[in-house]
Amino acid sequence: MTDRAWFDAAKGDIPQWAASMPKDADGTTIDWDWVRSLDLAHGVGTIPESTPQSIHDALKADYATREHLESIIAQCNSTFMTDYDRFIGSYRLPRALAYANRRLNDNINTLLHLGEQQHLWVVSRERRGRTTVAVLRPYSGSRPSNDDQGMLNLSGETGDASAGNTAAENSDVKFPTTVALDDIQDRTAAILDARAERRKAQRFQKRAGDAAMARANLSGATSPGGAALPGGAAASGNATGHHPKPDWRDAYLPGRDVDAVMGIDIETTGIDPARDYIIDVGFEFMNMASPRPAGEPETYAYEQGYYAAGDAYGQSRLAFGVPPENAALGNVLIAKLTGIDVRGRSSEAGYRLFDEWPQAQAGLLARLTQQPYVAHNATFEHSWFMLNVAGYAESYRAGRITIIDTLPMSRQWDPGAVPTNEHPYGDNTLDAYAKRQGALDSAHNERHLGLEDSHIMLVAMKHHLAALKAQGKGPWGSTGRAGVGGKSCGRKR
Repeated sequence: MTDRAWFDAAKGDIPQWAASMPKDADGTTIDWDWVRSLDLAHGVGTIPESTPQSIHDALKADYATREHLESIIAQCNSTFMTDYDRFIGSYRLPRALAYANRRLNDNINTLLHLGEQQHLWVVSRERRGRTTVAVLRPYSGSRPSNDDQGMLNLSGETGDASAGNTAAENSDVKFPTTVALDDIQDRTAAILDARAERRKAQRFQKRAGDAAMARANLSGATSPGGAALPGGAAASGNATGHHPKPDWRDAYLPGRDVDAVMGIDIETTGIDPARDYIIDVGFEFMNMASPRPAGEPETYAYEQGYYAAGDAYGQSRLAFGVPPENAALGNVLIAKLTGIDVRGRSSEAGYRLFDEWPQAQAGLLARLTQQPYVAHNATFEHSWFMLNVAGYAESYRAGRITIIDTLPMSRQWDPGAVPTNEHPYGDNTLDAYAKRQGALDSAHNERHLGLEDSHIMLVAMKHHLAALKAQGKGPWGSTGRAGVGGKSCGRKR
């Protein structure tokens, strides 16, 4: 198979998806013929002429295309995971759609910048509900500083990152603002909010139905008054003295027999796996109970000299690139957070893109299926692997992948995770958890690089499990589980 042949294979899966998924995440009937017509490999964005109306029209068209694609992608996971008859054999199509959507998103950001260059609008990035959106306002000769904009340097030259001057301020091109802005505003926040409201209404309806069944004595109740209403069970005890209620994250807690695991952390250009890119992956192995394997190198040099390998082994860090269009725009926020400047990570500079590198995906998948993998807020890594790693979704659905999350370990079992007004569930960031468990000195902070963050996470987990075992709590408490625990499809707990 050639590098791009998998796009044809993905389109070949459309009949399976069409039969199982007639509507998208917003309840709209999917035009699968339109999906079939898309050139997923070479781009679905619009390249306009450099005139104000052409730029406006291209941005409007690209926003519409992105909304259609993302509403389909958002529905694919639940459809695939509830396809109990296995009518859909592969997750190639959602991965291909996400691949195309990332390039489309780059095209949208390029158009936003082009409009700034020509003084058609001013862009600000604003938090709205569940996401951050680009807000367009008329150009007035100046604009507020906005560090989250990115470098906005289409030449790709690596100037001073503080030169957050907009192209509108630097450009000699002087176009009047002659285009309407109302019909080219980013609607992502409104779409996500409406989607969340529909899910909320569905959950309420289900709970009301369950309650009615319980009152009617049809759900296993044994007394005339009916069973207790769903969700009314007492919270399980833990090591903290406070008792957070059980929630869905508890499925990712480890069991008392957990031992060899792989810790993993990824760094990305944003938070949306259908829009952004994986640029850094770090992982290592550690045994929670048995001795460190003999024959493994005794030391490893982390970026932080004060990190000691200890019981960790098999360390690996992988660097990946971004398309030239993404590199040209830059990313101030990620540069500040991780130290990774995507302007130097262009595929033209020799960096391979993770979503275009089948061998890297296959190598990572082989490691993810060998033993449980551990991440802090593991649903983040899981969502990125679903849309980036060939074979991951299929392996996960088949029960060949087990995921353990240290976030619920902190939330449920860490005595230091005391709820406060600022942190209603306790401070459960990796930085706070690692410091409380003695894996990170209080004088230093989480590095935000894959391997270094994987390391402090595993050290914290091992320290934490040892303390819990000595106290007979956590996995060894009355609500603990035997076995390795974690989340795995098709396995009873």
